[in-house]
Amino acid sequence: MDNQEESSSTFGPLAAMSLRNMSSSSSAFFSANQSPFFSPRTSSCHLSDTLRHEPSNDRINLDAVASTSTSSVIPEQQCTISDVVAASPVACTSGDMQQRLDRISSSPGISGSPISGYCHPYDDCYSGQKEKRSKKGRNQKSSSTPPGSRPIPSYRLTSCDVFIGLHGRKPPLVRFSKWLCAELEIHGISCFVSDRASCRNSNKLVIAEKAMDVASFGIVIITRKSFKNPYTIEELKFFSGKKNLVPIYFDLSPFDCLVRDIIEKRGELWEKHGGELWHLYGGLKQEWKDAVHALSRVEEWKLEAQDGNWRDCILETVTLLAMRLGRRSVAEHLRKWKEKIKEEELPFTRNENFIGRKKELSQLEFMLFGDVSGDSKQDYIELKAKSKRRHFTIGRGKSNVLDERNGSSREDKEPVLWKESEKEIEMQSIEFAQRHYRSRLKRSGKYTRKKRGMKILYGKGIACISGDSGIGKTELILEFAYRFHQRYKMVLWIGGESRYIKQNYLNLRSFLEVDVSVENSLEKTSIKGFEEHEAAAISRVRKELMRNIPYLVIIDNLESEHDWWDHKLVMDLLPRFGGETHVIISTCLPRVMNLEPLKLSYLSGVEAMSLMLPSGKDYTVAEMDALRTIEEKLGRLTLGLAIIGGILSELPITPSRLLDTINRMPLKEMSSWSSKEAHAFRKNTFLLQLFDVCFSVFDHADGPRSLATRMVLVSGWFASSAIPVSLLALAAHKIPRKHKATCLWRKLLKSLTCGLTSSHTKKSELEASSLLLSFNIARNCAKKGCIQFNELIKLYARKREVTGSSQAMVQAVISQGSISQHLDHLWAACFLLFEFGHNPAVVELEVSELLHLVKKVVLPLAIQSFITYSRCTAALELLRLCTNALEAADHTLVTPVDKWFDKSLCWRSIQTHAQLNPCLWQELALCRATVLETRAKLMLRGAQFDIGSDLIKKAIFIRSSICGEDHPDTIFARETLSKLTRLISNVQIHS
Repeated sequence: MDNQEESSSTFGPLAAMSLRNMSSSSSAFFSANQSPFFSPRTSSCHLSDTLRHEPSNDRINLDAVASTSTSSVIPEQQCTISDVVAASPVACTSGDMQQRLDRISSSPGISGSPISGYCHPYDDCYSGQKEKRSKKGRNQKSSSTPPGSRPIPSYRLTSCDVFIGLHGRKPPLVRFSKWLCAELEIHGISCFVSDRASCRNSNKLVIAEKAMDVASFGIVIITRKSFKNPYTIEELKFFSGKKNLVPIYFDLSPFDCLVRDIIEKRGELWEKHGGELWHLYGGLKQEWKDAVHALSRVEEWKLEAQDGNWRDCILETVTLLAMRLGRRSVAEHLRKWKEKIKEEELPFTRNENFIGRKKELSQLEFMLFGDVSGDSKQDYIELKAKSKRRHFTIGRGKSNVLDERNGSSREDKEPVLWKESEKEIEMQSIEFAQRHYRSRLKRSGKYTRKKRGMKILYGKGIACISGDSGIGKTELILEFAYRFHQRYKMVLWIGGESRYIKQNYLNLRSFLEVDVSVENSLEKTSIKGFEEHEAAAISRVRKELMRNIPYLVIIDNLESEHDWWDHKLVMDLLPRFGGETHVIISTCLPRVMNLEPLKLSYLSGVEAMSLMLPSGKDYTVAEMDALRTIEEKLGRLTLGLAIIGGILSELPITPSRLLDTINRMPLKEMSSWSSKEAHAFRKNTFLLQLFDVCFSVFDHADGPRSLATRMVLVSGWFASSAIPVSLLALAAHKIPRKHKATCLWRKLLKSLTCGLTSSHTKKSELEASSLLLSFNIARNCAKKGCIQFNELIKLYARKREVTGSSQAMVQAVISQGSISQHLDHLWAACFLLFEFGHNPAVVELEVSELLHLVKKVVLPLAIQSFITYSRCTAALELLRLCTNALEAADHTLVTPVDKWFDKSLCWRSIQTHAQLNPCLWQELALCRATVLETRAKLMLRGAQFDIGSDLIKKAIFIRSSICGEDHPDTIFARETLSKLTRLISNVQIHS
């Protein structure tokens, strides 16, 4: 490859002509409508408040389309950057939510602003790649327009903010240059990227030279081979003369680029790549030396893109260029964004005691990047890449097309399809599939294909890690993310629990700055259905992940291949494989999406011992044998080994005594556990006994059922995300402690001094959480004041069946839960209260508590999920179950009371609980009417007019019966009914 590049860049003597007038008959550069590096400038590129545009498949204002399509030149781009980050409605009251619903439902299907199109500068190709096409292929290419781009009849380049010049086709350089260009374009800075040494057409080279002339700044990416390239030398000389040169040293430093060292081949770097390089292309020595000397005269720009600082380098480049171009809002936005991701990018702090897994980390790097860098080259020698296949074509269904062609055309070979279905993803030849299908029919009479997993894909940006719970999958992924986070713009961490995965995916909107709300989907001509709303929201997030900006998407602990709500494949959320965004999935499943996973094994004996051994302690041979026995009994499970190490570090106990204590701990009965739940512990009962030992230690230090023990017990009912310590402790305090006797005076003293004990309570919360962290029962989160528990510990806490633990969790979330801070935990409380799916309700509330729950939690949560996240199915199901619960509570109030109530009150007979407490019954009925009205308004948003009409009629009947016909709420409900009736009649007329 190197020799080919050198030979292709060697030219004849050019002493008699300037480099700017070089013959370029053999050069190749994409024309503006072909080049993915050239960004056409639209006349009015007004970025939204989230700095993003709508997907290209959304309906576009026809006038805007007409004005852009009739233009024959490229007008100057005028992009306005607003100080973004899309503020989500947080901590909204039910009144605020109702106002938002009223505002939305008042104009269904009407949008006040046109949707502006956005064409990204490049899609799936690179201007430096030499694409040899057959004549037939070229004709087809010229007659069709690539998706996401538009033909422009002529190219009169009037202005360009930045010209980016590079030389080379190595994947890291291409990845870096794509990211740099995409990052500049996304902030409204127009770019023109060119590897002019690869140009093979004089017209395309002229376009690149015009871009150099009009560019405000010239970025030149300097590599070891750049000094052999005459075009790079010309760019250095040209931009340094205009005093707008911005050099970026790629895997180099400014001190490496000294003229004497290069010519005299001094140092290990230039021993191979140095020398009198101007002879390679027939240039002049003095011109070459002047161009290289120009680098040392650039004082303002010292940008180095090393292997571990790509993100910092690119963001610094964008910030500096934005400041020099007078776009301070871009620089301010980037500053705020960096502060945000510094605190929220990764969920956990880095494990400073991470041990082993060198081979697995190298395998992950190779699976994602197709190459291994740094010290891993020496550590990793077992995995070898297969030889690359030429003539490689990948198709992705009918709508999402991904073509990767390398080399000449494959007219004599059948295409290879990337198949996506609900049961399989596999690479399969069409002809082979048909032959295989026919042969199976001949043999068995019917088609019953055996499920076969595809081999591990290397360099395609997808990796799946499989292993037992507690084996260390999350630790491995976290270490990989911390090591390689600079190669990505951001690491996007998604919890994989099936009930929460779609919500976690849509939560990425704040980081990607994408609007996924239903309000963004309003249109003049039609009203979308619920499925269309949800698909549009997911499509916007997915589109951002499919740009040329690299992200690392991590799905941790994937529970199922299907979403719990609509049973759709999780694969539908992911970007296409082979793009700039990489995906890592960790799971306990043996296989995900028919991909062959990287199966995580146990730590070696030496690594396991180092994980258990506390620092600064020496043990005898007998004690070391006891540690090996513990290791074997734990099955070398990383979670258990870490807990053993925490106990030995915190307590003055020897391994042999600890082993004896664990063995004498009685084993809990598991007969009531389901087969799936009990399977994780039946093969490792020693781990159960270890958990009980930890709880005994906590109780011994702080009395029966200590705060630390109760915090663990109540944690099993929270969601799988980070739990605030204050909320966890509040729930733990609601679980009663085991006291032998409680005197009346002690209760009275506690009630009198409750205001004085807040500081003591806070101190005890911190002590309890630190105790859990030191024993490795919980782990510290990057979010301040939050901890998280392993799923094995949460499962064990749920099966301890402590009375009142689930009730305590629900009460704590209701009293202190916040929509903006505890969204997942609010959903977890609703899962315990209502009968979702086939799961029975775990917690029952009194009528007064149910009313408080509906007003403070259910209504705001449903409206927030529907409007802000377009989670229509989940929101409507929550409101439906809430309606059922309110009707059941109403039924209990109207049932007859006991006979002893007769003749007891106000000289009249009391027949029902509603008569006994009429105010409570009226409040319950009005609350039910509010829920029905909310459901009707949401049905209006999804074109379910008939259902919405029935619901609003019920709400009107309740309001008119209690409040009267002239009450404002009743009148407003009747207006909603008339609106639904009018829409129903319009639909009938059109149909």
